[in-house]
Amino acid sequence: MSHQTVIVLDFGGQYNQLIARRVRECSVYCEVKPYTTPLAELKAMDPIGIIFTGGPNSVYLETSPHVDPEIFTWGVPILGICYGCQLIAHTLGGQVTEAQDDSAREYGKTQTYYNTDCKLFKGLPAEGVSWMSHGDYMAKVPEGFALVAHSDACPNVAIADEKRGFYGVQYHPEVNHTENGVNMIRNFLYEVCGAKGDWTMGDYKNTAIAAVREKVGSGKVLLALSGGVDSSVVAALLAEAVGNQLTCVFVDHGLMRLNEGDEVEAAFAKWDINFVRVDAEARFLGKLAGVTEPERKRKIIGEEFIRVFEEESKKIGKVDFLAQGTIYPDVIESGAGNAATIKSHHNVGGLPDYVDFKEIIEPLRLLFKDEVRQLGRELGLPEYLVSRQPFPGPGLAIRIIGDITKDKADTLREADFIFRDEIAKAGEDKNLNQYFAVLTNTRSVGVMGDGRTYDYTLALRAVTTSDFMTADWARIPYDVLDKISVRIVNEVQGINRICYDITSKPPATIEWE
Repeated sequence: MSHQTVIVLDFGGQYNQLIARRVRECSVYCEVKPYTTPLAELKAMDPIGIIFTGGPNSVYLETSPHVDPEIFTWGVPILGICYGCQLIAHTLGGQVTEAQDDSAREYGKTQTYYNTDCKLFKGLPAEGVSWMSHGDYMAKVPEGFALVAHSDACPNVAIADEKRGFYGVQYHPEVNHTENGVNMIRNFLYEVCGAKGDWTMGDYKNTAIAAVREKVGSGKVLLALSGGVDSSVVAALLAEAVGNQLTCVFVDHGLMRLNEGDEVEAAFAKWDINFVRVDAEARFLGKLAGVTEPERKRKIIGEEFIRVFEEESKKIGKVDFLAQGTIYPDVIESGAGNAATIKSHHNVGGLPDYVDFKEIIEPLRLLFKDEVRQLGRELGLPEYLVSRQPFPGPGLAIRIIGDITKDKADTLREADFIFRDEIAKAGEDKNLNQYFAVLTNTRSVGVMGDGRTYDYTLALRAVTTSDFMTADWARIPYDVLDKISVRIVNEVQGINRICYDITSKPPATIEWE
C-alpha cells in the first residue's frame, strides 16, 4: 500500500495500542512492532517517524529492553513516551536514575508548563494537565537537547533536539487525561515528520478489494459469518471483491438479539454471494439444557458452533481460502516475537483442521475497531450492523443467569429490545458504550391487575468506557429508566421487577457471566 508509515516501537507499554490508534486518528498509517524487530526490517518500512512506547522497566538496568543506537542515525524523527523518553536520554549520553525523593516521582494528573516555541507544542496552550506515571528521573539530559516542558516538581518533563527531530515526554500524551495530548502527537506527525494525512478508509477499501481479487483469483472463499461487526465487514469486502466465489455460513444458534438474524441476512441480500443461514436453535438449546455454569455454556456453544460449521463446510466441499475477521488488536494482544502476550485469540496463529482449504485470508488484520466500522460504512453496510454494540460469542446464553430455555431467551430478547429502543429514542445511545439486559434467576412477588405474581427480576446494565478494560456505570436519566421499566413490565410476560446495575469495572465486569 502506498502511504506514509509511522512505526510504534513497543517496549512493553500498556498503552501501545492507544498510541497507534491516536496516530491513525490523525490520518497517518502506523504499525506496532516489538522492540526486538531487526533494524533492517524496520528500515525497509521506510518510516517517516518512529514512536518509542512506555514500559514497566528501568532503562538503566541491563535486563531492560534497549534499542540499537543505529536507529538514531537514520535521519528519521523519533518521539519517546515515558520509558521511551528515558530510553532516548540513556542511549544518547544522558543519565537516568531512580528518583531519590517523592518530589521527583510523578503519578496521575500533573499541572505542566510547555515551551510553545517547540514544534511539539506549536499552537497549543502554554500550560495544562498531563498524565504522569514514572518513578525514574532524568538526572542529566543528552547533549544537544533542550528542556521544553516542566512541572512544579520536575524540570525536565519534556526534552527536544529539534535539529535532529528527537523528542521525549515523561507523560502519556495518548491518554484522554492529558489535555491537548492528541494535538501534541498530531504536531509530531505533521510539524516534525511531514505527514500528508494519506491514510483514509476510502483508499484502504479500494486497495484491499484489489489485493483480495489478486490473491483469490478464481478461487473459492469460505467465511463463518457471526453477524458481528468484524465478520460482517469482512463479508462485505469479500463480496465486493469476488462476488459469488464467496460462501458465507451464518450459524443462527437461537441466542441472538431480537430480529438480529433477519437483519444480518437482509444486509447481504444486495450482493451476489452464497449466503447459507443455518437454523440451529433447537440443536444449541438441546445441548445447553440444564447447564447453569457460565464457562460450560461458553464451551458448549463454541464446540457446537465448530461442529455445525464443519458439517456445512463439508457440504460445500474444497475451498481455496478461509476468511477470518482478525483485527489489529487481536494481533497485538496475541504477541509477536518477544512482545508480551496480553491474551491469546482463537483467530490468530491457528489453522482449523475441520475445513479443507489452502490458506487463510484476513483483510482486516491491520485495522482497529473504529477503522473497521468506518470501512463498513464505505462498503455500504447498514448502520445497524456497522455500529452494533459488542455482543458476546455465546450470545444471550451468558445474559441468562442459570439454565437456558427458549421461553427465557424469548423473554430476554423482548426486554432487551425495549431497553435498547428507549435508549435510542432518548438519544442516550450516543453517550453509552455498551448497554443490555440480563435475565436473572431471581424471582420475586409482585402485584399486577390486582393479582399476585411471582416472576423474574430483570437487570439493566449500561456503561461508559474508552477501552473496555475499565468502565463506569452510566448515569441514565431517571425519566428514561422509568419509561423502560414501565414498558418492560407491561409488555413482557414473566418479568415483574427491574433493577439497574450501578457497579463499575473493576470490581465488576461489564458482562454478568
